[in-house]
Amino acid sequence: MTDTPQITSASWAMIATLGFVWGGTFLVQAMALETAPPFWVAAGRIGFAALLTALVWQLRGARMFTTDDTDWPTLTLVAVLSAAAPFMLIAWSQQYVTSSFTGVSMAAVALIVLPMAHVLLPGERMTWRKSLGFVIGFAGIVVLIGPGAFASSGAGMEPLGRLACLSAAGCYAISSVLMRRLPPLDPVGLSAATLLIGSAVVIPLALASHGLPANPGNKGLMLIALLGLVPTAAANLLRIIVARTAGPVFMSLTNYQVPVWSVLLGALVLGEDLPPTLLWAMLMILTGVALSQYGALRRLFTGR
Repeated sequence: MTDTPQITSASWAMIATLGFVWGGTFLVQAMALETAPPFWVAAGRIGFAALLTALVWQLRGARMFTTDDTDWPTLTLVAVLSAAAPFMLIAWSQQYVTSSFTGVSMAAVALIVLPMAHVLLPGERMTWRKSLGFVIGFAGIVVLIGPGAFASSGAGMEPLGRLACLSAAGCYAISSVLMRRLPPLDPVGLSAATLLIGSAVVIPLALASHGLPANPGNKGLMLIALLGLVPTAAANLLRIIVARTAGPVFMSLTNYQVPVWSVLLGALVLGEDLPPTLLWAMLMILTGVALSQYGALRRLFTGR
């Protein structure tokens, strides 16, 4: 792996796919929640994805590192920070914070990644253009969410809940940066490791919160399987490929797309009203992306 991120047309296609898939996950998850309690939906989703990914990894020979250079401690830390820790933090925090603040904190992943990558990854130096682009993009998310972006829930534990949300965003940011620093390895193996460790956390949490799961019916099983297959197993693998090749800063652009797709799909599928600020927010987000990725876009369209 080179120090300089390799951003290609395939990289752009992958983050566009991730943004759309994760933005649409809320719709499918809302339907799944009609058939099973929340932690069992999460446990079923990540458990199914873990089994599927582990099976594919076994069929590929179950090899993790592809050279003699190994780093199991960092791999384990990446796995914990990619799924287990943020799953716990977000699940706990949502008892005390608004969903709007959760959305903003996840968009903040891009802002957290930028200085970390500057310090830890030689090919990811901060520039004024890149920094300004990420700030404008984040402001676009705040405009999209509206006045409730930082509104208080009134809960007594809200400050700790907000800290947990931001800690989850930090987990995602740190895992993306560390992922880039790992030696050459099988991306399917890394995906299996993150999902298996995540399952080891979420399944006991579901048992403790809801007891043994009831039968969700054929519809519920189909929806949970869909959540496990597409936005968890497949998307987790894409995330790893993008972070390992194009770098964590580029990967973090996905966090700006998810709220936009969530709003658009909610309007198209569920008939929800579009916020009047949508066009301004999209313009700000696209401007931020263009500024932060000016060099990559120039190479994509001009070849230089």
